[in-house]
Amino acid sequence: MSLAVVRSVGTARSLRSPHEEQDFEQELIDQYSLAMAAAGITDDTAANERGVVFEFTQFLGRPLWAAEVDDADRYLRWLRRERGNAKSTVAGKAGVLARFFDFVITRYSGDIHALFDRVVVQPIDEFNRPANVMTSGSTRIPPRADEVAALFEAWSEALPEARKYLPAARDYLAASLWRRIGLRINETVMLDIRDWHPELGEHGKLHVRHGKGSRGRGPKIRIVPAIDEVDALLEWWLTDVRHQFGDDFNDPSAPLLPSERRDSMTGHCTRIGPEALRAGLGDAVEVWLPDWVGRLSPHGLRHFCASHLYERGMNLKAIQEVMGHSWLSTTTQYIHVHDGHIEQSWAAANSRVLSRFGATTDSANRDAVTDTVREG
Repeated sequence: MSLAVVRSVGTARSLRSPHEEQDFEQELIDQYSLAMAAAGITDDTAANERGVVFEFTQFLGRPLWAAEVDDADRYLRWLRRERGNAKSTVAGKAGVLARFFDFVITRYSGDIHALFDRVVVQPIDEFNRPANVMTSGSTRIPPRADEVAALFEAWSEALPEARKYLPAARDYLAASLWRRIGLRINETVMLDIRDWHPELGEHGKLHVRHGKGSRGRGPKIRIVPAIDEVDALLEWWLTDVRHQFGDDFNDPSAPLLPSERRDSMTGHCTRIGPEALRAGLGDAVEVWLPDWVGRLSPHGLRHFCASHLYERGMNLKAIQEVMGHSWLSTTTQYIHVHDGHIEQSWAAANSRVLSRFGATTDSANRDAVTDTVREG
């Protein structure tokens, strides 16, 4: 990303009073905020990061450029023990400080050295920076494929007899999108009718306009093919169900997944909220997959989707595009494979090599080729 130069060594001036030093420190933080804005970081994220820097400044009790590694050690320990911050919160704040000091060192180290005869150091290092903390692991590792299949089969069969058919069908569709193409729950909520394009590609495609951007960079748009029978599910929804919610089903800007509540101005259904969809999945799990009550979340189904696509042979790059990840390393964290996966992959690799060599029914030749593969 390109960031504007805000100061150079040649502009360094003498700071004579504590007030001037405070102004200079404030300028560092302000320029960091401007740099984040230039990089496309949202205002909320920038404000949160400023808050962390100010908190560290108050804890430090002296100028930011005087911070040392042991100051960060004390601060992070204070967050855990005195403030009672969660591990994930402490890790997040450590990341903010690391980025801020990278900025100061890159942009202002010459000025600070000229003004204060001080070399700025990075106080967050490999020893005190907390490891990335996942939230409850039980919500990340998904059920087995047969368990998920049994849940959705029973759920589908029960729909016609549901006490409230429309919300039951809506919740089933939403969960199917999490299971089959890995949509995030907020991405699902924000879908409009116009976002479904059955004319694109072999299966049709969903235009996900509210994807999660990295580090608060706003929505990340992507196009997701309606693979794994999602096209048939959307055709069922739009043909048989959606119009029963109200007469806005022909309005392209109407929500794909509506609530039963009505807008007082238009009389149309409002957009469903995330909590209602979470509750719908929770109710279904309680009835048809009780061993996973409190453990299977919408995000858990997103993990299931990535794992299922991988086990069916889709390569990691393609899965990354479906999931909307910025980094392939993130996608690999979503892959959970069963115990026999390594052996099956090895057998498949041997089969491909044998095919290239021209597989023969002669066992001696086959054994020779296999030995070649192993030795290579």
